[in-house]
Amino acid sequence: MSKRTYELIYVMKPDVPETEAADMHKQVADIVERMGGTIDKTDTWGRRKLAYEIGHQKEGFYVLEVISGSGELMKEIDRRLKVTEGLLRHLIVRVDESTIKAERMRTKRTEESRRRRVARGLPPDRQPGEGPQGEDSDDSGDMMFDVADMEN
Repeated sequence: MSKRTYELIYVMKPDVPETEAADMHKQVADIVERMGGTIDKTDTWGRRKLAYEIGHQKEGFYVLEVISGSGELMKEIDRRLKVTEGLLRHLIVRVDESTIKAERMRTKRTEESRRRRVARGLPPDRQPGEGPQGEDSDDSGDMMFDVADMEN
């Protein structure tokens, strides 16, 4: 069972008392604890205007939770939230997937840069004092034209 990072955001009715919002958080926390996950962060956004009307409601009480756990944990939370009274909407998004994709692209870009450098007869990594010095800087960020050339 692998731990992944998820964001859970739920929107409750705007007239919900603060205690009921705390009870909802406690329910989610109990499920997470029982199924071996952790809540990394809870961010109560409070009462905000909805993008569109949901069930004659124009505002909602927003809460964002960042949860580390398994897919089974998120299925259980989703199942519970679907039948919860007073909840307008909820959404669960896996956020570590985008981090993995970004890391994969960074590795691919670095390998491509190394391959080009070796093909030109240069060492695979930049040497001190050679070009821009960044952790993932390669030739893709170079400007083709100087600003003075573009004005003429």
